Amino acid sequence: MSTPADDRRTVTHLLHRWKEGDPAALDTLMPIVYAELRRLARRHMAAERNDHTLQHTALVHEAYLALMDMDVGWNNRTHFFAVAARAMRRILVDHARNRKREKRGGELVRVEFEGAGDPSPATSRMDLEVLDDALERLARIDPRKSEMLEMRYFGGLTQQELSEVLGV
Repeated sequence: MSTPADDRRTVTHLLHRWKEGDPAALDTLMPIVYAELRRLARRHMAAERNDHTLQHTALVHEAYLALMDMDVGWNNRTHFFAVAARAMRRILVDHARNRKREKRGGELVRVEFEGAGDPSPATSRMDLEVLDDALERLARIDPRKSEMLEMRYFGGLTQQELSEVLGV
């Protein structure tokens, strides 16, 4: 029976083999990480509005394609999932921007009135564009804090995993 530590080492080993040019490593790697990518996608989608047109499976597949196009020297399993979480965030932000542009009249801004009753689940969910803009502003001030927040919130990394990725 494999332990979580064994799984982490296996994923890290396969990531290194894949980056060294072994295509069989990628074929072995993806079934191992797919369930975790789906978990990340479900976590991202939980913060989205109920009528979102992008399903979590599609988010996983788009993130997978983005990961395949990246030229990243994978440090380890944690690094891989941190980058995957960032790719998912970018996909969702791009999707939100496109939807806003197409469906909402471009740059029009929705205004909520205070005291108009309890917020519905749709209005209480976060606005990914606003969050993305805030992370971008934070990155200009303190890139490391922005990266940490992104990996913690979107990637679900623990303090230990953040330390591994950041090398502290």
